[in-house]
Parts: sequence; structure tokens; C-alpha cells
Amino acid sequence: MAKLWASDATKAIDDLLQVFGGYGYIRDYPIARAYADARPNRIYAGTNEIMKEIIARSL
Repeated sequence: MAKLWASDATKAIDDLLQVFGGYGYIRDYPIARAYADARPNRIYAGTNEIMKEIIARSL
């Protein structure tokens, strides 16, 4: 459940990246570093649909 929450929490960083526009991709800005750090977490965690199914089975 924590893994699902953590992968969903990175959506806020995606929204911030949209607000910053092109500056979000320049490594000098903190949002670019945060995006680079958070993006792999979503990939490593697996798909949300599979995690939701596993959680539902355990309940």
C-alpha cells in the first residue's frame, strides 16, 4: 500500500514540471533534480493497476 501511495505522490512533481515549463528540464533548477529523482521510483514500483489488484486480494 505504501508503494502505491509513493508512486501516486510523484504525480505532484509531474504537475510542477508542467508549471515550470522548459525550466523544469534544466538541471540548475531544483524541480529538474526532483523530477529526475522521482521518475524512476514510479517505474521500479510497477504499474498501479497491478498494485491495486494485489492490495485488493489481500483485503
